[in-house]
This record gives sequence, C-alpha cells and structure tokens, in this order.
Amino acid sequence: MNERLKESLKMLPELPGCYIYYNSDNEIIYVGKAKILKRRVKSYFNRKHHDSVKVNVLVSQIDHLEYIITNSEVEALILESHLIKKHKPKYNILLKDDKKYPYFLITDEDFPRILIVRKRNMNKLKGKYYGPYTNIGAMHSTLDFLKKIFPLRQCKQPRFKSRPCLYHSIGKCLAPCQGLVSSEEYKAVVHQAELFLSGKQSELINQLKEQMQKYADSEQFEKAARLRDSFMDLQTTLEKQKVVYENTKLNEDVISLMHEDGILVIVVMMIREGRLIDKKDFTYEVEAQDKIEFFETFFKEYYSTLSLGFPDRIVSDTLEELGNKSLYEQWLNIISDKNVKISYGKSAQGKELQKLADKNAQVILNNAKLSQMSKINEDFNNIGSYLKEKLHLNNFPYRMECYDISHIQGTNTVASMVTFINGLSKKSEYKKFKIKSTEGKPDDFLSMKEVLTRRLSHLGDKGWDKPDLIIIDGGKGQLSSVMQIVKELGIEGIDFVSLAKRQEEVFLPNKSKSILLPRESSALFLIQRIRDEAHRFAITYHRKLRAKSSLKTE
Repeated sequence: MNERLKESLKMLPELPGCYIYYNSDNEIIYVGKAKILKRRVKSYFNRKHHDSVKVNVLVSQIDHLEYIITNSEVEALILESHLIKKHKPKYNILLKDDKKYPYFLITDEDFPRILIVRKRNMNKLKGKYYGPYTNIGAMHSTLDFLKKIFPLRQCKQPRFKSRPCLYHSIGKCLAPCQGLVSSEEYKAVVHQAELFLSGKQSELINQLKEQMQKYADSEQFEKAARLRDSFMDLQTTLEKQKVVYENTKLNEDVISLMHEDGILVIVVMMIREGRLIDKKDFTYEVEAQDKIEFFETFFKEYYSTLSLGFPDRIVSDTLEELGNKSLYEQWLNIISDKNVKISYGKSAQGKELQKLADKNAQVILNNAKLSQMSKINEDFNNIGSYLKEKLHLNNFPYRMECYDISHIQGTNTVASMVTFINGLSKKSEYKKFKIKSTEGKPDDFLSMKEVLTRRLSHLGDKGWDKPDLIIIDGGKGQLSSVMQIVKELGIEGIDFVSLAKRQEEVFLPNKSKSILLPRESSALFLIQRIRDEAHRFAITYHRKLRAKSSLKTE
C-alpha cells in the first residue's frame, strides 16, 4: 500500500457516501456505496486475503481512492448506480447484454405514436417507456393488438396532403394528420394505451364504458361502435389472462432467481389487479460466488429503467440475501414516486406466488442448460481437444466418469458414478453403490477406495467400458487420496483430475499448482455439469435409502 492510499484511509469520514477506486493508470476500477465510508473502505485493507478471488485482485490494483459524501445511504445508492453506468468500472458487475431487450415507447409529440425501440433514449426520442420485454414475438403481437384497439398515428409524416392513408381505412389510425380527430379525443386514446401498458385494466375498462356511453348519448354512433369493438377485444384478452387472486387490488412483481452450472436465470412475473399480465425472463452466465452481487445489480438496473408501471409490492426470497430492506424500499419510493414495499414471501400467499415464479425459472434454466449441452455436443471435438491440451491428458476424453459420496454422519453411505460420452450424459451407464466398509463411521477416503475398487475391478466387463478420464469432486487433497488408491490397485491408462468447487480450480496428479479454465468456456461448463450430476445422483440415492430406513420400526 502506497503512502497516498494510507493517508486517504486515515482521512475517511464516518458518513454515508460513495467510494471510487483508481489504479496506477488513473482509471476507475470500482465504485461502491457505504453507510459509513470509513468502516466499509477499511474492510478491504484490514485482511490479507478475502474469500473472493475478484476482491483479492481488486485490492492489489488499488492505487488511490476518492469518495463523495451524501446525506443518506439511499442517496449513496442512487449515486453509485449513476457512477457505475457512467464509468463502467472493470470490477463492478455490469449487465453487458441489457441493451438487447426492447421497450415500448409512446412518443412525446403533438399526436404520439407507439414504437418498439431497442434501448431507452434511442435516437434521442422522448416519451414514456414501458419495458424491458424479453419475448420479442409476444411484444410484436401486443403491438398489433394495441394498434387494433388504440388506433394511434403510425406514420412519421403524412403520406398524402389531402386524404388519409390506408391505415385509417382499415381502422388502425384516427388520421390526425387530416384533422379527422380532435386533440382531446386523441389524447384520451393515448391515455387508454398507457393504462393498458401499465396493467391498469379496471380503470381502462371503466373509461371505455363511460366514453362509449357518452358517444351513444350524443348520437355519435360510429365512434361508439369503434369503442364497443375495442371494448370487446380487450375483454377477450383479459379473459385469457390467468387470475392469480380474486383480490383485484393485488399489484405485485414476483422475482425468482436460479443458478446452476454457471447459468443464472431471473424471472419477473407481473401481477396487476389480480391477473398475471406478463412474465419477463433474463439469462446470464455468472459465477456461483457472484450471483447475489449480480442480482443486486440487476435489481437496481431493472427498476431504475422503469418509467411507469411500478407494483405496490415486490416479492422475492432472494431479496432477503441482500438485506437492508428499508434502504431498498426508500430507493424504490424515490424512483417510482409511490410507496413500494418489499416482501420476502414468508406468508402463505407469498409462498404460493414464489413457487409459481420458481416453476417458470426452472423451465427457463433447464432450456438454457439443454441449449448449452447441445452446443457442447456439436463442438465436442474442439472441446475435448482443448481439455486434452490444457489438462495435459494422455487420452482424448471421449468417455468421462465422475464419482460422489453421500451420507449423514456415516449412515446410509452411498456413492454415485455418472458417465458422459462425447459430452452427453449416458444415463443407462450410471451406477450407484451402497458402501459397506464405512457404515456408522464416516470416512470419505475409505468410501472412495471401496467404490473405485468395485468399479475398476469390472474393467473389460460388459457395460463397464474403460473410462478415458475420471473426475473427482474436491481439491488437491482428495485427488492425492484417489491417486494413492489407484496406485494400490495398479490401474494404468486412465487420466484423473479433480475439480474444487469454491474457485472451480482443476487439479492434476502430482502438480501443486491448479489450472483455471476460462469462466465462460464450454470446457469448464462441461466438467462442472458432470460433477454436479454425480452429486445430484448420489444425493437422490441417499435420500431414498434414508427414507426407507426411517420407515422401519424398532
């Protein structure tokens, strides 16, 4: 630590604010917020080693720092988001692909239009934004529906000087360019479109009914008929939406987060007036240790980009892991200009909503994993060659096996063996073992020795083909123990590696230094998938035996 940094640490105030870390090239590398700047910033330097590799690397690159004092922690939160968006620091979690999600825009013009735009403030267009939307097909279908029931202007400039265009003839434009609609009537239709996009269906239905009656009373039957058609189309659409609760005042967002094999899925389910009106899903590649920090960044980014349509309550059990509930409620109240509550979903209703969101997230996650595995299968020759080179394997890893031990204090000890061939799981060649040598006395080394002895004694037998690579779940110690077993058994011609879960380091036999495969590589994803599948298979078998033994009477 240089003298300049030491002096800065001494001068830190015990006040809320944002801290900004610079490297020796005077580049901003990290921005953070703090309730008490002195305590938070010093925590980075009070420890020689942090649990996170990223934090260790960050601290080693800090050359000097600056800080900005704010009146409160919520002001620091708002300032932090602004500084991160402006400077895009290297070590802050950034939502690099959030620009791919489009928005609806109701333009700020004399006669507004409804457009789909790829990002906010695109081409400096001003107006009200609604989104983001993750299902592009559904979004275009919604736009067609909006044009049908809210016939707003569609052309940027009039097509003809003295007559309306075809859109007016087919009932999809009120032709303000030809003066066929008053400014007040047009604004009323714009407001109805805003109500629809905000999920305020009850208010929209009431407005349509009142206006329809008004036109009928004044004998403007053509306009009344148009509103009647819009009203009927809207009613049909609302009937298709699932009623979650009969309570028409229920306006909530329910958020689910799921993470497996380096894939993070976030689902936001929008419930307005008791109806499930939309579901938005986001998929990212994120390391396990970063998922909560990433979710925090996502949460702030998602709600700071909402112009309208805020719920009354946000339900998510993941929000409990962020802590500081009152801080985020204050922040939401400021950016939404309304009272938005946060719930961790502990009530019966909250649990039911969370379960619904989790079901949707699990489907998205499974599809993402299948897509990833499909890519691996198509490109396995390259992935296998990469693993062979990087892990210094003697064999091409065509057939890979992984083992896992599962027990509770030595009882019902079991082992699993999963097999992947050409990058895909071969479930017909999975094996499970009931461990006999360690029952009642937990000993993973002895359990692994038994399972490997039993498995490798079948080499050459039908259904027990020789593996090219065996993956062990654990670090250097676990691999050394396994290699001792292999030596005792006199096994040759099989490669062994281990995968340590905390940093996803790969260890090789008789090598002290681990190998770190690129975090977003298909090769790392594949061996993580094999390791996690072995763990799942072992746990499933262990639970089955435990449930069976618990039913036995004395």
